[in-house]
Amino acid sequence: MTAHGHGETVAAGMAERSARRMLPGAAAFWILAGMFLILFFASAAASPLYGVYQARFHFSATTLTAVFAVYVLVLLVTLLVFGSVSDHLGRIPVIITALVFSVAACVVFLIARDTGALYGARALQGVATGLASGPIGAALIDLQPQGTQRAPLVTSSFSTLGLALGSLITSALVQYAPAPTHLIWWALLVVCAVSIVAMGFVAEPGSRRPGVLRSLRPRVVIPSQARGAFFGVLPSLLAVWALGGLFLSLGPSLAAQATGSPNLVLGGALIFLLFGTATAAAYAAQNIGGRTVLLAGCLFLVAGMAVTFGAIATTTSAAFFAGAAVAGIGFGLVNLGSFRLITARATPDQRGGLVAAIYLAGYLAFSIPALIAGVTTTKYGLHPTALVYAAALAVLAAIAAGVLVLRPDGDGAPVPRPGRLRRRSRAVNR
Repeated sequence: MTAHGHGETVAAGMAERSARRMLPGAAAFWILAGMFLILFFASAAASPLYGVYQARFHFSATTLTAVFAVYVLVLLVTLLVFGSVSDHLGRIPVIITALVFSVAACVVFLIARDTGALYGARALQGVATGLASGPIGAALIDLQPQGTQRAPLVTSSFSTLGLALGSLITSALVQYAPAPTHLIWWALLVVCAVSIVAMGFVAEPGSRRPGVLRSLRPRVVIPSQARGAFFGVLPSLLAVWALGGLFLSLGPSLAAQATGSPNLVLGGALIFLLFGTATAAAYAAQNIGGRTVLLAGCLFLVAGMAVTFGAIATTTSAAFFAGAAVAGIGFGLVNLGSFRLITARATPDQRGGLVAAIYLAGYLAFSIPALIAGVTTTKYGLHPTALVYAAALAVLAAIAAGVLVLRPDGDGAPVPRPGRLRRRSRAVNR
């Protein structure tokens, strides 16, 4: 036997032993789903702390929303540059890298002494979520049982569940536990570190292929056969993510204004209500067609924002929370329907880039309106800003519903063979 042949035998034996140590596909699926939830949990954990940091570091509402927005803007750049890299390097290496950045963000939060540290920590969180969103979403599709729609359900519901739990648990810790600006970050640091170790037992669900350097060119990758679905659902996707940006940046301030109470748990409860009902709605609608779910979500969003507008105008706290719950149903249904309609049209080697494109559009809506709201709040006050924001979201959701009615699109078109798609697909460069 030659040295080359011996090397191949050793490598094959190591691969076989490694494969025996790998977790089953079902276990790997739920571990990745849990990591997806944790990343969104961490991104929401800062929201209840903004008031504490604002009082401690003495900054305005404009700076508050800028700290929120820097997370999203860095995330967007990360998606643009690295959105498709997991389609070339594999899912696992990119996910591990994202978790390392999440650990670093927790460390910076723990040592924060000024506003600059908050910007740095949120930027690191943006890199972490931007790196992980595409590969985890794609890996869940790779690992889901054949013939099921489990991955779109988990992707849409676990992201909202993470945001809901992150805001509620952190607000409770800030209000009632010691070391309010440290305890949550220590807990998340440990969870992320354990997640890095766990990834060593998850087999690579994707594939590796050449072209990684070319994939780093900033672009949005939308396969040609998915473009109709993508742009058809875009108005509804923008509406729900803009709503999430409002609640995660100014939600605690709105809750304090509506209730007249400084208790931070109320702000966390408001965010939890929005994203918690979104999670429940997505779970309840898992067996309904994507387009039907999407249209129903737009209608719930219109109704929820109408109730919210009235509650803000009259300063009625009960109606304000009720409006958040109704809008949350719309959020969950739109998120689920969007993922289902768009990702059904991609082949395995296109999924990472396509999922990243969905998040790119969503996070633009997540950040820019919230940043504008922070500036207008500083200049004109929270109450009129919230009224205009609620009215604008209701109008956008109504437009999205109209687009769905006037431009019917099936729940899922058959995906052509990968070879044909590679010849037909091309990237949309921005």
